[in-house]
Amino acid sequence: MARHQTTPEQHSVRLLKVGEQVRHILSEILARQQVHDSTLSAHSVSVTEVRMTPDLRQATVYVKPLLGEDEEAVLKALRTNTAFFQREVAQRLKLKFAAKIRFRPDETFDEASRIDALLNDPRVKRDLED
Repeated sequence: MARHQTTPEQHSVRLLKVGEQVRHILSEILARQQVHDSTLSAHSVSVTEVRMTPDLRQATVYVKPLLGEDEEAVLKALRTNTAFFQREVAQRLKLKFAAKIRFRPDETFDEASRIDALLNDPRVKRDLED
């Protein structure tokens, strides 16, 4: 029996689809407060992105608490409950292997604010007007 070869484009589309499914599952769990953790219950947490490794065995989950409040405490609570999240994702996705989840803070909002501040600098505005 011949093994089906996948192109890099098909492979990356699958990674994106699985990552998006993982993001939806984690967002649903957090929104419905299915995790029995007082820190997570007290905060609204956004799952902004999930990046899967090519073998689908690891998922890097980027999160941001609402208004960026108590980010370290929220990350610690998420990391403490990683086993619960991994089990839930594995049960709902029914993949061959359960992805190992790593939670990371989402720095894109901070980076966007920094770039916005740079663009609003009077020296930069002067250069852009010419």
